[in-house]
Amino acid sequence: MVFERAGQSFTALAPVDIKVPAGRFVSVIGPSGCGKSTIFNIVAGLQLPTTGNVLIDGDNATGTIGRVAYMLQKDLLLPWRTVVDNVALGMEIRGVPMKEARERALPLLQRYGLGGFEHSHPSALSGGMRQRAALLRTLLIDTDVVLLDEPFGALDAQTKAQMQEWLLQLFEDFGRTVIFVTHDVEEAVFLSDDIYVMASRPGRVVDIMPVDLPRPRDRSVVSTPRFVAMKKYCLDLLHGEADAPLDPEPVAA
Repeated sequence: MVFERAGQSFTALAPVDIKVPAGRFVSVIGPSGCGKSTIFNIVAGLQLPTTGNVLIDGDNATGTIGRVAYMLQKDLLLPWRTVVDNVALGMEIRGVPMKEARERALPLLQRYGLGGFEHSHPSALSGGMRQRAALLRTLLIDTDVVLLDEPFGALDAQTKAQMQEWLLQLFEDFGRTVIFVTHDVEEAVFLSDDIYVMASRPGRVVDIMPVDLPRPRDRSVVSTPRFVAMKKYCLDLLHGEADAPLDPEPVAA
């Protein structure tokens, strides 16, 4: 992605290949300004790349809006709508009748921690509950690919940890393909199947690290030697200090 500024060219993204198999959870980490959000805008069809294409199931989706669901850091709940009507919004936009959309949303609100708040307005919810509603709205758009751009970045540490575990449960239940942007290396390792580590000026991928931790995962995994080694390796890459690839996990005899 090349931008023109004051008659000069600025390369925001060098050639980048990100290949995400169906049903995988992939995180993209890197310093501010490395092009993470630009990648998301291109994948979502909001921005055309200077060169290159976005392929979804082998189809050219470059510049096509509606092929992926996209959630930003801010929940963007509509304050005049109830929680259930906010969660149903994506379905409504895609043409699902409102009655049917509410019927699909209500059991999920009960199942995923928003029971009792269905008919409240967003002002009655905590930050974590607002993010739950926003995530359910995103998932109910019913696209195979979901883009999550730092959805927990504004939450306190305790709420953030709870939301990470909740997201893992959603990932297991819904089986979507997720691309997740975060500045939090521990969060990336905890959630992901693969991590793309980026550098800036120009934005580029410097390594792809498979996360060979078994699923399902719980919080105890963060204290294991393998988790600590993967976290350290990612941090070293971000600081330009990694001088050798991360060794694979030894296979037990």
